[in-house]
Amino acid sequence: MSFATTSASLLFCAFAAATAPAAHAAEIDATEIDQRHTRIGFTLKTRWGQVLRGHFPRYSGRIETLDDGLHRVHLRMSAKDVEIVGHANYTGMTRGRGFFEADRFPEVEFVSEPYPSALIAQGGKLAGELTIRDVRRRETFVIERSTCTRPAYDCDVMASGSVRRTDYGVDRWTFAVSDHVRFTLRLRLEGRDE
Repeated sequence: MSFATTSASLLFCAFAAATAPAAHAAEIDATEIDQRHTRIGFTLKTRWGQVLRGHFPRYSGRIETLDDGLHRVHLRMSAKDVEIVGHANYTGMTRGRGFFEADRFPEVEFVSEPYPSALIAQGGKLAGELTIRDVRRRETFVIERSTCTRPAYDCDVMASGSVRRTDYGVDRWTFAVSDHVRFTLRLRLEGRDE
C-alpha cells in the first residue's frame, strides 16, 4: 500500500471519527420499569372529606445509569388514561379541561435530578422536574428506606410527595377539590438474575 493511500485512509478514519454522533461516546445505560408490578397513583380530597384515589394505568419509564455512576429516573404517564377508582364521572373530569386536559396535554412527565444508588436503599429526598400541562416545575419526593437488599428488584421502591395543582394551571373546581395532590409510587425494575 502506498504512502498516499495509507495517508488517505488515516485521514478518512479521522474524519469519520470526528463527525460520528457523540451519543456513541457517552451512551446511557437504562433499565426499564417493570409495568406488571409498578403502580403510580395519587389522591385528592374533596371539601366534604371524601378521598379520591386515582392512578395512571398506562405509563413508561426507566432508570438511567449516567457516566459518573449516578442514576436518573424518567417517567411518562398517560393523562388520557388516568382513572379515579370507582368514579366514572370524576375520571372524565380529571381527563378534561379542568384538570389534565388530556386531549391537549396527553402526558405527565417526571425526570429526576441525578442521585446516588444509596438513596434507593437508605431513603431520602429525590428532586426533579415534573411537567403537567406543559408547565415544568421542580418538585421533591421522598423515597422510603428499603426493606430488602436489592430494592426495585426484590421489593418495591416506595416514594411519595405532594404538589399544588394550581401551580400547573389545574385551577378549576378549587371550591370542591383540594389544591394539594399527593402522588405515590411503588416501583419495580425489570428482573435481574443474580
